[in-house]
Amino acid sequence: MNNISNNLESIGFGKWFQDKIPHGVLDQFDIARVVAVHKDSYTISNGEVDVLAELIGKLIFSASSPVDYPAVGDWVLANFYDENTFAIIHQILPRKSLLKRKTPGKKVDFQLIAANIDFAFIVQSLNENFNLRRLERYLVMVNDGKIQPIVLLSKSDLLDHEAITGITEEIHKIMPDLQVIPFSNQNESYLDNVKRIMQAGLTYCLLGSSGVGKTTLTNNLIGKSKYITKTVSKKESKGRHATTHRQLIKLDFGALVVDTPGMRELGNFSVATGLGETFSEITEFSEKCQFNDCTHVNEKGCAVLKAVEDGQLSAERYQNYIKMNKESTFNEMSYLEKRKKDKQFGKFIKTVMKHKNSQR
Repeated sequence: MNNISNNLESIGFGKWFQDKIPHGVLDQFDIARVVAVHKDSYTISNGEVDVLAELIGKLIFSASSPVDYPAVGDWVLANFYDENTFAIIHQILPRKSLLKRKTPGKKVDFQLIAANIDFAFIVQSLNENFNLRRLERYLVMVNDGKIQPIVLLSKSDLLDHEAITGITEEIHKIMPDLQVIPFSNQNESYLDNVKRIMQAGLTYCLLGSSGVGKTTLTNNLIGKSKYITKTVSKKESKGRHATTHRQLIKLDFGALVVDTPGMRELGNFSVATGLGETFSEITEFSEKCQFNDCTHVNEKGCAVLKAVEDGQLSAERYQNYIKMNKESTFNEMSYLEKRKKDKQFGKFIKTVMKHKNSQR
């Protein structure tokens, strides 16, 4: 297993990752991909078998943030034991892309969603779930993670062609180059539109709220009902979580897909790059602002505010940008402050223990 094999290529290992392998490590370790993350363990694959794995102690003790732990889609260096029935993960290889978000609730931390994703399918259903502002939030996260976004509009059987075209045009007003594909889990020809753009050896991630049809789509792509789906509340058009954890699945035609739990709360975390890319016209307007440090809130000579006044930029899109920018900045500052306090507390404990030992 020490050579780069076709088995690894079949689960997404390409030249970019091969170039990142430290010299000489393949004499000691095997390459594998994380296909599932459990509470205290992982499932990794070498392209031939899926194996339960744990982290080596050194990796656990040196980790200082969630980014230091493996995520679904990560490539790792590992040792396989007991005829490939158990493995130890020693190192995470450099990531080509990374999806992360703020942890739900008041906790100041971030959560890894998936790594080394080539394309993100942002799924929104063509009912009350469709929300342009929520779509912008997903786009910020995806663009910041250096992943190519594609919008899938599910439940297209609910609307006529004219209505679907209108929604697609609405999306293209804010992101002209964004690929938008309507589909229905009830219609085979629509599903073929999704399958047609998926390529063998590339990794796709399904993102969206609960009930938009992600898990049903996964089952349809697999060709059987492997994963449990749950019905949508007719009263509120809200889905219930069907997927409870992230898992990398290889499809029969060679593409790989990660289904993710539905996200009721999507807090972005330090996403300056994603904001700039998603709201590119605001970036362009800001270059004409009178002050370089303009916050685009109440300054005189602000070209962004003028664009809103002139109708060149919608008030809703502007407000969503300002809101996400403030959230991102606050989350990052709070996290850095938390890390600072954690380090100070760690130093305090070390000092106490050192003093205690000297008294013995």
